Amino acid sequence: MKSLVFIPLLALAAPAAQPRVVPGLYAVFHTSEGDIMARLYEKDTPATVKNFVALAQGTKAWADPVTHKWVKRPLYDGITFHRVVPGEIIQAGDPTGKGTHNCGVHVPDEILPGLRFDRAGKLAMANTGAPDSGGCQFFFTANPEPQWTGKYTIFGVVVDGLDVVSKISRMPSAQEKPIEPVKLISVTIERIEKDNPAPRK
Repeated sequence: MKSLVFIPLLALAAPAAQPRVVPGLYAVFHTSEGDIMARLYEKDTPATVKNFVALAQGTKAWADPVTHKWVKRPLYDGITFHRVVPGEIIQAGDPTGKGTHNCGVHVPDEILPGLRFDRAGKLAMANTGAPDSGGCQFFFTANPEPQWTGKYTIFGVVVDGLDVVSKISRMPSAQEKPIEPVKLISVTIERIEKDNPAPRK
């Protein structure tokens, strides 16, 4: 008769180790489906990161699509992920929710050979396909997308909440738009000075 092997229940219940974050500049995307934390490539793509942070914090003027006036307020508060390509990307950054508003802002391309869409969780600036046409819209990849390397500025990478990106990318959608709106509640910018576990909500 074979002896039974007993595994302590505490071992089964042990939580997975939290990912660690290194010193640097981070953005935390508070969404209706959970938080996504991304490290920003401020040294590699300084113009893109500066533009994104300023729009997130409301220190850079952008064109309000309703009043057509220039305003200074956090652009990414209370908008939606207006575009979802199942299993590929989730996109936000347009206060109209239509994907057609450029906010009157443009930032030069910062496409570097060492930054590639070689894994899920890359944070990149959306564009129209024309040079230097990025501005306020951005996207996360849900899988490797090597065919996009060299076409979009990659300015960050997810360090926590990749499961949230995956979840949103697989929500029911029609014509690349979620059937039930997925909200981007706000974006918080944080500078971390020393190694810490990534926070989990």
